[in-house]
Amino acid sequence: MPKYDKPSFLSKSIGNVMIMLLTRLGISAGGANTLTVKGRKSGEPRSVPVNPLDHEGARYLVAPRGNTEWVRNLRAAGEGELRLGSKRETIKATEVLDNAAKPAIIGAYLQNWSNVTKEWFGVDENATPVELAKIAPDHPVFRITS
Repeated sequence: MPKYDKPSFLSKSIGNVMIMLLTRLGISAGGANTLTVKGRKSGEPRSVPVNPLDHEGARYLVAPRGNTEWVRNLRAAGEGELRLGSKRETIKATEVLDNAAKPAIIGAYLQNWSNVTKEWFGVDENATPVELAKIAPDHPVFRITS
């Protein structure tokens, strides 16, 4: 079964809510945006804070917790919306299925957000390419375009 680190009550009910409140006000905590995706079962919009990554001329969403609900919803929908304040961006998402391409992206992600995500990756911003290759299959990555 694919990896999934379920968020704790505090993380989901307080941390995520606070970050989404800040992004609604136009304040990006460390690059955070709110991702809204249509639920794959309910069809209702589902929102979660994410950290879009600019890397080598492309943009990505990386899932530190693994095969999360937002990952499964984004796979099913193939599109969503990123929001920061009044700025809304409709995005298309294509999953990066080549695990050999993911270590460089995950490494760049960790360079930016290791301080708040390394516990889910099991490595930090100093991880070697071999360590990143080992964890890559457990962390979905999506290339996003407007």
